[in-house]
Amino acid sequence: MDSLELKPIRRTAGKVRLPGSKSISNRVLLLAALASGDTEVSGLLDADDTRVMRDALSKLGVRFSKRRVRGAGGPFPVKKAELFLGNAGTALRPLTAALVMTGGEYRLAGAPRMHERPIGDLVNALRGIGADVEYLGADGYPPLALHPAAIKLNEPVTVKGDVSSQFLTALLMALPLLDSKSRVEVQGELISRPYVEITLNVMRRFGVEVARREWHSFEVPAARYVSPGRIYVEGDASSASYFLAAGAIGGGPVRVEGVGRDSIQGDVRFTEVLERMGARVSMGDGWIEAAGGNKLKALDMDLNHIPDAAMTAAVMALFADGPSTLRNIGSWRVKETDRLAAMATELRKLGARVEEGRDSLRISPGKLKTAVIDTYADHRMAMSFSLAALGGVPVRINDPGCVAKTFPEYFSAFASIAAA
Repeated sequence: MDSLELKPIRRTAGKVRLPGSKSISNRVLLLAALASGDTEVSGLLDADDTRVMRDALSKLGVRFSKRRVRGAGGPFPVKKAELFLGNAGTALRPLTAALVMTGGEYRLAGAPRMHERPIGDLVNALRGIGADVEYLGADGYPPLALHPAAIKLNEPVTVKGDVSSQFLTALLMALPLLDSKSRVEVQGELISRPYVEITLNVMRRFGVEVARREWHSFEVPAARYVSPGRIYVEGDASSASYFLAAGAIGGGPVRVEGVGRDSIQGDVRFTEVLERMGARVSMGDGWIEAAGGNKLKALDMDLNHIPDAAMTAAVMALFADGPSTLRNIGSWRVKETDRLAAMATELRKLGARVEEGRDSLRISPGKLKTAVIDTYADHRMAMSFSLAALGGVPVRINDPGCVAKTFPEYFSAFASIAAA
């Protein structure tokens, strides 16, 4: 296995231009593919997760030319395909719903970990309106076979929201393909709500305005997607968190460019974590800057709204003046790995005492130790644990190439703000 040794970092300062948001990129690609008209997309993320989406859309008959997507003007023209979607939940789950509405014979598979990530709540919602979805492995998980079926919207579509917000996102983006008004009702709590806000925002840009009643009911109009002509994908707010945290821990200032105070991404609220922990934060149009230098303050916070950036907060807890508690992060267990278990294991290697709860972590910092960090093929494990090098000890990151999922040039960008 490849590994990368990060030497101790004495201080941080500089600027980083962020890659495009993964969450926005894959939503834009799908809706541009389904819309009438051509869409010129700027700022699109070029990484593993967006490549598998583009490859799948190409197999479904969508044409690409440089930054331009030629929309199908409705359901996909190709009615039979086998698609491999890696470990990209933002590709496999929305495509499952869109292909059900298209009507055809499709097989959707992914990497081994993708076959361990649940999709049962989405499949149940689709079956509830007449879809014919077959599990090809374990019930409740990919791979899937989709068969033609008559979809009926006589009743509201119901979906559970307490495992992943991507199931609701998938339904909302797919339903306009039916040319009928529809209503989606969420059963129970809806987690990760800011990601649904991204979905609604991107749908609006493509001409479909969804009416939301609190977080329990969503009215989808009988409207087709229409290209906005041009659309810009802002920088990835989750990726911004690592550099902003480095500024807070290592003195800074560190500025990220490509995302700012007008961001549509929930993870921009990581700035609230930084401020609670004592960092100085400033924001403008298209940029955020963080600086620190003093001992960070311990944190006790519900981070359900920023589950990806919450991983950065967990590593920042190593530098706090007391125990920190991260709450309501149970969705970590069904991500690229079981992030709760993985985070607890790796933080302990660095000298922290960690109590792992069902949906929480309590992290008591200790004297930082040199460690070899396992990343579990999880890009965010690799990126968040790079911050440990700011503690004056060398850190070895196993399988650093896993960052190619969302940020292939991450370690080069991180080195650019670090001073030994």
